[in-house]
Amino acid sequence: MLDAWYPARDSRGWVLGVVYKTQGSAYRKPGAFMLFDDEGGQYGLLSGGCLESDLHRKAMASLASGNASTVRYDSSDEDEMTFKLGLGCGGVVDILLQPVLASANYLALGELRERLKARMAAQYWQRIPHAGEAPAAEVAPAAAPSFAGRRVAQLQARNDRQYLCTTVSPEPHLLLVGGGIDARPLVRMASGLGWEITLLDPRPANARLEYFPDATRISRVAPENMASQNWFASIDAAVIMTHSKPLDADALAGLRNKTLAYCAMIGPPHRRDEVLAHAGISPERLAFKLHGPAGLDIGGELPESIALSILAQCHAVLYGREAQPVASVWPQFEPASGAEPPLSQIHTKANSTRN
Repeated sequence: MLDAWYPARDSRGWVLGVVYKTQGSAYRKPGAFMLFDDEGGQYGLLSGGCLESDLHRKAMASLASGNASTVRYDSSDEDEMTFKLGLGCGGVVDILLQPVLASANYLALGELRERLKARMAAQYWQRIPHAGEAPAAEVAPAAAPSFAGRRVAQLQARNDRQYLCTTVSPEPHLLLVGGGIDARPLVRMASGLGWEITLLDPRPANARLEYFPDATRISRVAPENMASQNWFASIDAAVIMTHSKPLDADALAGLRNKTLAYCAMIGPPHRRDEVLAHAGISPERLAFKLHGPAGLDIGGELPESIALSILAQCHAVLYGREAQPVASVWPQFEPASGAEPPLSQIHTKANSTRN
């Protein structure tokens, strides 16, 4: 979103929207951001897509006034506009709209963008406005939390005012060792999530730029020497998929002392064991858990479905999840006063009783 905004920050009018408070069930939680421009552009989501058109209209009104504003959507009230818009979650969502003005230092979004590009976390402080008040925001350094704790947002009191403080961290940095045909959909999917992607393959016929335009970088360094590269320190996850036992073994050797949240190797268990033996490394000597075979069992056969299974497993591990059906999460639903639980929760309970 920030990369879309930055080059056009002065040629278009912009409004930053953020969810700053919710009650009950809501599609997005506090700290969810969205940008609107005066040419009809929308970047991000603050709901399931049902509020954005109405929000755009309110954002342009805020831009015209030059003042920050707040708006509440209450989908538990059948007389409220939100119900008619089809929000349907049964909760209450409070959203802050702030014009991104040069006179307000662009809400410090340029500074936030630079910190994220340098792979540094930040605390983003946004003042909750009084009526007719100019927008205000600032950035402060922060220690990067684990991915499971990313995008933590809390309302805090400071100088007798209320602020939304959101911890914003860089997206995951994924290393793919091996640039064959099966790596192409994995790079495309990870890029679609906004992840940083380093593709490493020393073989000239592999990892060619024309097949991997979405990769952040392509490296030709020998896998065993990857620790000498500047990008190595920021890797969060790795997938080894060269289809060569010696190269896979060299990749394990290069990664063995790197603390990774996720590392996987494609191929059956006996091949994993052969690669470990070739590298002379026991699993206990690795600084990470090696997932092999890579991916979740979703019945994948072709490169696209295999990539989906690998990326799904990687995402789940990074964010501290167990890759269980989403229905198992619904008991955490916190209903607003008088609100009914989601229909899927009712169905889940009914099916559980029937079974």
